Amino acid sequence: MFRRSILCAALLGAAAAATTVHAQQQAFPSRPIKLIIAFPAGGPTDITMRQLADNASKILGQPVVVDNKPGAGGTLPAQALQTAPADGYTIAQIPLGVFRLPYTTKINWDPVKDISYVINLTGYAFGIAVPADSPFKTWSDFVAYAKANPGKLSYGSTGTLTSPHLTTELIAQQLGIQLQHVPYKGSADLSTAVLGGHLMAIADSTGFAPLVESGKLRVLNTWGEKRLAKFPDAPTLKEVGVDIVQNSPFGLGAPKGTPPEVVKKLHDAFKQAMEEPSYVAALGRYDMLPIYMSSADYTKFAQATFMREKALIEKLGLAKPQ
Repeated sequence: MFRRSILCAALLGAAAAATTVHAQQQAFPSRPIKLIIAFPAGGPTDITMRQLADNASKILGQPVVVDNKPGAGGTLPAQALQTAPADGYTIAQIPLGVFRLPYTTKINWDPVKDISYVINLTGYAFGIAVPADSPFKTWSDFVAYAKANPGKLSYGSTGTLTSPHLTTELIAQQLGIQLQHVPYKGSADLSTAVLGGHLMAIADSTGFAPLVESGKLRVLNTWGEKRLAKFPDAPTLKEVGVDIVQNSPFGLGAPKGTPPEVVKKLHDAFKQAMEEPSYVAALGRYDMLPIYMSSADYTKFAQATFMREKALIEKLGLAKPQ
């Protein structure tokens, strides 16, 4: 009888614990969620992600608070996940640069295995732009100057080892030119620098669109499969003989070990949030489009991208010494 009582008590305890865990998961979220993004306030990533966060807040019934952590090539949010509790209350933007990190920097975590991939959201539209008074009227002018003046043509990007930086270096390699790269923390700082005469060109997402529309910058090329509606006169890289397409997909990740039920709750909420017209319109300001991937598909994308970026880093000679 005594043993039976102990067994019953144990079973009841286990059931109560399971019920508590289930209740906690059902209750998620019961407090604000922090969304860490990789670039400063005021740029296209910040503006579009804040709209997404606002949409998700209404769906989840709790505030989704944006926390800007610029620098380190956009990898600081992913690094922050490595020490955050795996409870779904800290999520982060995962730019493509995260998958390059182990090849260029000594780190003690794995971008594929140590992040719970929630959902892919969108990707950037990129291009190279110059000041409106630049002598470079066309991409051919840019290339001709670079060939005649190796290493003297300065361009800025949103950080070392970001997609704009690496893609520009890949373009330069294909064309046999040398450029002078200057990294910045984000699009806002980059735009200020080029307008102030500190740079000859910028490689960036189309956060520079308002400056083009106001007549302060001129776009020399864009990096998508097709010309952008906003810049119909700017050729794609393929049109100028460079066989590259770059749109740098990004999405959201959570700490490793986040309960599957919580990941699903986040996925479902952000999927609904990214389908809202307000978010699609915010993306449209920068010629960005929704690029949805489920948690499973985004995880597969992370695995494939990790291997592909290794090949790119090695091709450019930027891999860290072993």
